[in-house]
Amino acid sequence: MEKRASGVLMHISSLPGEFGIGTFGKSAYDFVDFLKETKQTFWQILPLSTTSFGDSPYQSFSAIAGNTHFIDFTLLVRAGYLKVSDFAGVDFGTDPEAVDYAKIFHARRPILETAVANFLASAEGPEALSVFEQSATWVTDFAEFMAIKEHFGNRALQEWSDVAIIKREEAALAKYRSELKDVINYHKVCQYFFFQQWFELKTYANDNGIEIIGDMPIYISADSVEVWTMPELFKVDQDKKPMYIAGVPADGFSEDGQLWGNPIYDWNNHLSTDFAWWIFRIQESCKMYDHVRIDHFKGFSDFWEIPGGDKTAKNGHWASAPGFELFTAVKEALGDLPIIAENLGYIDARAEKLLSETGFPGMKILEFGLYDETSKSFDLPHNYSANNIAYTGTHDNEVINGWYENLTVKQARFVKEYLGQADHEPINKAMLRTIFASVCDYSILCMQDLLDKPADSRMNMPNTVGGNWQWRMLAEDLTVEHKAYLTHLTELYGRARSNN
Repeated sequence: MEKRASGVLMHISSLPGEFGIGTFGKSAYDFVDFLKETKQTFWQILPLSTTSFGDSPYQSFSAIAGNTHFIDFTLLVRAGYLKVSDFAGVDFGTDPEAVDYAKIFHARRPILETAVANFLASAEGPEALSVFEQSATWVTDFAEFMAIKEHFGNRALQEWSDVAIIKREEAALAKYRSELKDVINYHKVCQYFFFQQWFELKTYANDNGIEIIGDMPIYISADSVEVWTMPELFKVDQDKKPMYIAGVPADGFSEDGQLWGNPIYDWNNHLSTDFAWWIFRIQESCKMYDHVRIDHFKGFSDFWEIPGGDKTAKNGHWASAPGFELFTAVKEALGDLPIIAENLGYIDARAEKLLSETGFPGMKILEFGLYDETSKSFDLPHNYSANNIAYTGTHDNEVINGWYENLTVKQARFVKEYLGQADHEPINKAMLRTIFASVCDYSILCMQDLLDKPADSRMNMPNTVGGNWQWRMLAEDLTVEHKAYLTHLTELYGRARSNN
């Protein structure tokens, strides 16, 4: 990483465009151009993985497979696999500032099926797919999982009505592979489209001096290909139902704690295999991104383990994880890696020790520090150290305007005094100025905050289901004034990328 640098947090889904959700098409390339023009270094995104219950990219059917909603139809027209008439007039949603996941789930499928059929009928398609399958060693298992899941009405793995296929008995596998061959191929080709378009976009970003910060969730969904094919990696029973699930104890987001529902890892198994699966997973993530933000880093030192049938996180307990051994094995296998630790939430001495031992940069959240009304918070800039990334907030926090509206009079007074906020200075600019001026090597702003968006542009409310991950910007939101302000801020505090 280049010292004293900055960037923007903006998920692919939030890009403007005509297909109901942001894609890897023109708007994504335009966003790279915007980052270059404003002298940024980083584009930070959320997980590119598939989304399931609650539309969350942190509840995915696969640790590796990509979200096919991001496949751009115009690029498929250019490749010869679609015609404009294949999607002209299709209703992808009526609100250009919000993703309607139910609508795009149904509207996009027949269009992609047309593209897949044309791809497989083309001269180059079957050979290109064969080459892809050889490098994407995970894709066959994923495609089979998704095809079988659809066969059972998209129900979760543990709810499939055929126990033999839940347990992957050979006769059952042979039966479904034969019956669902076309659907299996559909999912394989969609993954080919996804990765082809993503890597073309990433190459364009890198060629223009922009580095991608990707996001790797710590946990895997219970309804996933990994639990289906590698149950030994998790604490699940013979029916692949989680015996223990992940979450966190009571915090600022929830009085009962957060019940995430992901199965807990069987760390003894991971130790016995020298962390082979983790090494593979991190290696794949480093192919996809220039820097990998590992979500919930504390879970690698110790984690909140909740009995599988519980409805809240109250009855959990702290259990130890072999984080130091894991990252030592990863370093021995892959060398020094561009990892960022998401060290937010309850960070105790064990988590701090692991972060120090790895040397990974951590994260500082200005909103957290300013709640405190004292000078003691480690999230206040005068307590920052250089090897961190400064944020006003992330996708899990309120946007600045929403956060500010909820302050008490006393808190607002402290905020104004601490930030040195002039009477005419909007709160979003005062907050952004503060993180860019900080000693942290890197600062990242959320796109909503640059655009001065209201509270309803928040991306996610932790521990809630529904109504999240929906915000999209409009192309006209990004004005000349916004660009000029970001460029000025970046140059003023020595964060401008030198080769821009």
